[in-house]
Amino acid sequence: MSVLRREKTKQRRGTHAQQAFRTEPRNLTVGMGATAVLRCEVLRASGTVQWVKDGLLLGPERSLPGFERYSMIGNPKRGQYHLQIAKAQLEDDAPYECQAGRSEDSGAIISSTAWVSVQIPPSKPYFEVDMATPWVAGKKYTVTCVAPDAKPVAEITLFKDGVELTGAESFTTSGSKDKLLNTRAEVTVTALSSDNGRQLACHANNPAPFRPVETTVTMSVYFPPQPPVIVGLEREEVRAGRVLVLECVSHGGNPLATLHWTKNGEILSMIWEEDIVAQKSSSALRLKITPEDNQAVLCCECVNLVTRSPLSVSRKITVLFEPAEVKLVGELAAVEGEDLILSCYATSSNPPVQIRWWLGYKELNASAVTVEEGDNGGMTTMSNMTHRVSREEDGLELTCEAFNKGTHFSKTQVEKISIYYPPQKIWLDAPPQDDPLPSGTMVRLICFSTGGNPTGTLTWLKNGRVVPTALKQTSFDRGVARELVLVLTASDNLATYHCDAKNEAKKTISAHTKLTVHFPAVSVTITTKQKELRRGQTLTLECESGSSNPKASISWSLGMLRFQGAEQPPETAQFGGVSVRSSLSLNLTSQHHNQRVICQAFSPALAEGANTFFKLNVFYPPEFSPEQPSEVQVLEDEMATIPLLVSANPEEVSCIWLHRREKVVKEGDLRYHWPDDNSLEIRNVTRKDAGVYTVKCTNDEGVDQTSIMLDVQYAPSVKAEKDPVVVELGGTADLICVADANPVTDGMFSWSFLGEGEVEMGEVTQEDESGLLTIHDVTRAHAGLYQCTADNGIAPAAAVGVQLVVQFKPELRKGAQWRKVASRGDGTTTAEVVCQAEGIPRVDFSWEKNGVRMDFANPRYEERTVREGSFHTSTVRVVNVSAALDYAVFSCTARNSLGEDKLDIQLVSTNHPDPPTSFRQVDATHDSVTLEWIPGFNGGLRQRFRIRYRWDQLASFLYMDVFPPRATTFTVTGLQPTTTYNFSVNALNAMGESDYADNNAVLTITTKERSALEVPTDDDSDSQITSGLPAYLTVVFTVVFGVVLLLNSLGCYLGVRWKKRRGPTGGRGGSVLDGKKNKEERSSQSTASNSNKYESREKINAAAQRTLLIDSGSETDSNVYESYGAERSHHYYYPAGDYMPPLRPHPEEIRRLDSQSHLYEDVRHSGLYQDILASSLTSRPPLFDHRLPHQWNEWRSPTHPQQGAERAREFMDVQQPQRDSDLPFELRGELV
Repeated sequence: MSVLRREKTKQRRGTHAQQAFRTEPRNLTVGMGATAVLRCEVLRASGTVQWVKDGLLLGPERSLPGFERYSMIGNPKRGQYHLQIAKAQLEDDAPYECQAGRSEDSGAIISSTAWVSVQIPPSKPYFEVDMATPWVAGKKYTVTCVAPDAKPVAEITLFKDGVELTGAESFTTSGSKDKLLNTRAEVTVTALSSDNGRQLACHANNPAPFRPVETTVTMSVYFPPQPPVIVGLEREEVRAGRVLVLECVSHGGNPLATLHWTKNGEILSMIWEEDIVAQKSSSALRLKITPEDNQAVLCCECVNLVTRSPLSVSRKITVLFEPAEVKLVGELAAVEGEDLILSCYATSSNPPVQIRWWLGYKELNASAVTVEEGDNGGMTTMSNMTHRVSREEDGLELTCEAFNKGTHFSKTQVEKISIYYPPQKIWLDAPPQDDPLPSGTMVRLICFSTGGNPTGTLTWLKNGRVVPTALKQTSFDRGVARELVLVLTASDNLATYHCDAKNEAKKTISAHTKLTVHFPAVSVTITTKQKELRRGQTLTLECESGSSNPKASISWSLGMLRFQGAEQPPETAQFGGVSVRSSLSLNLTSQHHNQRVICQAFSPALAEGANTFFKLNVFYPPEFSPEQPSEVQVLEDEMATIPLLVSANPEEVSCIWLHRREKVVKEGDLRYHWPDDNSLEIRNVTRKDAGVYTVKCTNDEGVDQTSIMLDVQYAPSVKAEKDPVVVELGGTADLICVADANPVTDGMFSWSFLGEGEVEMGEVTQEDESGLLTIHDVTRAHAGLYQCTADNGIAPAAAVGVQLVVQFKPELRKGAQWRKVASRGDGTTTAEVVCQAEGIPRVDFSWEKNGVRMDFANPRYEERTVREGSFHTSTVRVVNVSAALDYAVFSCTARNSLGEDKLDIQLVSTNHPDPPTSFRQVDATHDSVTLEWIPGFNGGLRQRFRIRYRWDQLASFLYMDVFPPRATTFTVTGLQPTTTYNFSVNALNAMGESDYADNNAVLTITTKERSALEVPTDDDSDSQITSGLPAYLTVVFTVVFGVVLLLNSLGCYLGVRWKKRRGPTGGRGGSVLDGKKNKEERSSQSTASNSNKYESREKINAAAQRTLLIDSGSETDSNVYESYGAERSHHYYYPAGDYMPPLRPHPEEIRRLDSQSHLYEDVRHSGLYQDILASSLTSRPPLFDHRLPHQWNEWRSPTHPQQGAERAREFMDVQQPQRDSDLPFELRGELV
């Protein structure tokens, strides 16, 4: 069929003449976003017509893939290849050419260059002026407006409040992109106060937009306000106490003025209000007038941001005020018959006052008046008066009146005068003098007095001295009384108490009495002749009691002990009492130090006594307290404090610390520190600091020593006693870890398994500082890393790993994939026979071929062993595999000290793959089924898999190639809900295909019911419609199948004829099938080493690829698969071996066909477009290359480059047929 097409093509080429342009493209100007059409018509077009943009070929397809907005329009039968550019952008501004490529009958032609000029309107203009800072009236400012990114250049017009500004200068600069221009216009503007709030506008225009682009800003201009005025002050004279309400107003200004009031230069108020509507500022002042405001100057000032100096208005005020005070100066009392001399003083007033005197209703004459300057600009007035008094004027009111003529205000000061005369009588209320009273008794002595003006003042005296503790004097109808309350003491015994009555008349009268008091000793003192007391000496103390009435008895006490001293005869003492002496002797010890010896003088008559103490200061050498600790515990790295409880007198004790017979000194280790109490502090204590510390203390009296144990506790550290621990399978493993810790506690060890999975832990025991894990009947699952953790309660816990190695005899991997390896036996290939064993200890391998031990001295056989942990792999490499010599059974024996294992591996010829196994269902939905299987032996070639399925209403099977080809899990989609399907899977390689999995078993699966929430897609609707017409589908399928068979037969016939005609011309003469075989050979050889080791299951992409819809097939045994009922009836399905996804060439996958040919790529020069495959190729490409040139650039690069390259190689391997030379020699031949 392909040969027939080429013959017809040659016949048509013979009738064509030279290509020529009927219409050539012309220069075109278009606005951004519009549609541009470049016209090109070619007469007798025989070559490939395509457009060139700025030297870049756009491609021969009319849809121009890769250029979304570009397309070729017009009638191709009339030679119309017009280039349409939709939504023109700046990137479309370029030169364009229309080219017709070279053909067999005509040379290439190139049109004249046509320029597409895209007009771009300017972006929104903007001002380059700082409008955030207001202008100042009268100053000049430069206003700059920029119209960015226009093509052609934009024109700028500036307006102020609608009036165009003249004198603007414009210039252009480069825009943000190539071919775009910015326009800048500058103009100088003088700011006016009237410009405030008006707008500056910038209009930008070029031929592109329908109307100019505009931007505006509002001007803010600062200007000064008008001078202020004061409202509310009609006259300058104001009475004190009045409240003035004043208002200061300033009009205009931007910003509005700020106002403030001052008085005599001092600020009164800084509060003002702004009226935006009236354009004024006002400040109200409420001022209460005081005398201090007399002659004061009130001032209001206004200012804003642009005033050079404040604007102000001021007024002076005169204040009329009365005197703040009128007072009488002088004594208001006098003894009858003497003169009363007084003065009346009025403080400053404006104007000055007049003063008059009154005594009762009688006006008195002033002797002198004095007027002087006063405060606040006023005048003070002083008036003097003298008057002789009598007893009858006592209690009359004396008035001083001050009158102010300015304010018509009078102010008075009224006082009563007193006339004095002496008291008349006095007497006492007291206990009898002969009755004794005990000390501490409360006694009341009351003194009474009558007569006198004023009444007399009573005073109590004891032995001639005033008693300050007497109660306050009280009054009664005829006189006064004063009480003296006494708590009797020794000094009251036989004391004389007087009461005196006296007033301002300066005459005194008095009365007196005496008391008898019993009292205990007034004092007790202890004395000794010894100056220094020491341990072991005898101390003699003497106690003397002070005066007592009657005589007291003396006793001694020391702590809880009582002593009776040697008492001497009594002696006469003060207050009319007697004194007694007593002595005491003590044998001193260190326990007496700082204790008190108490002496008590007791009075039996009063049942009370007095006492004192003598504190003992006993000198003795250092002594350690019974509470001194013998052991101190501390955590490592903390501070250890070893207390020292030592006493001594004198207290200046010098102590020396010894550790391990060495003196502990601060200079030796900065961690040592001694507080004031001689205790030892060790900072950051370590376990080396533990042990016995001896301390020796010395003072002036002697020396003593003691020992203290320091116990340093620390967190554990742990190590393995043996690592690794090796044990044979089924034996007993003892894992031991040893801890260094203090304290060592019971249960401080724990064990855990760090390997994968869970194992049964053995028995955990502890012996002192060792932890033991014993595992009986060890299995291979017990092998791995174990962790021993030691925790004695002090953080952090410590851990160490112990590896348990379980020894076992070798175990070879013996799956189906390990028992065969395939390779061509033509002497040109290399095979690798792989044997893998798991075992411990070291596994060694030996090989036999057909029962005969192999000799690796033979250069055709190479053996290499790789060891990874417990896995050991031996690979025998057979070079130049020969069918006669090497198709044999290779026996691999793996052995170690515990045993051996053996495996026979068969080296065979490459063949079709073995069927998959374990075919099963993974998941099912309402429209899809996910399947999984285990691949069989691949026959020595790269294999792929195919799914076969059908449902009851379908007469034949549907097929679907698994994608990616080597995946072992695949999802079949597009199924019908609640429908039963039969599935099978088989494997294919270049040699053929296998039987279906599991002995041609069929897997029956029913899809699920569609849920109510799922909405059917259009494809599902089509499927449901078509599934309802099985008869129609059957008829269409039969007709199309027959047509395809007829076309295939005709194609094969023409292909054979063409091959025979090409044979004598030389070269390899490859047909379509030959080309396929060549590609399969390259696919086969891409597997560098044919090995029996491959993965049984491989993770794949869940998204699967359906087989490609094409026009012919490539399988040798079956050309056509049955049509899928849900698709259109004129499509056919073919294996994925003929399917090549549209891939972009990956940087690691570009393969040059020869030195003169290249893959399709962008052409950056103005030369003619070259065909993808040059005519100098040694053989023609396959007739059916289902990839178009533009499709080679449509495949997206994978996320990972290496993964993408591997995917691309898989596709190439599947697509390429195998060459003759790649087949086993016994299968080589020519397919017809």
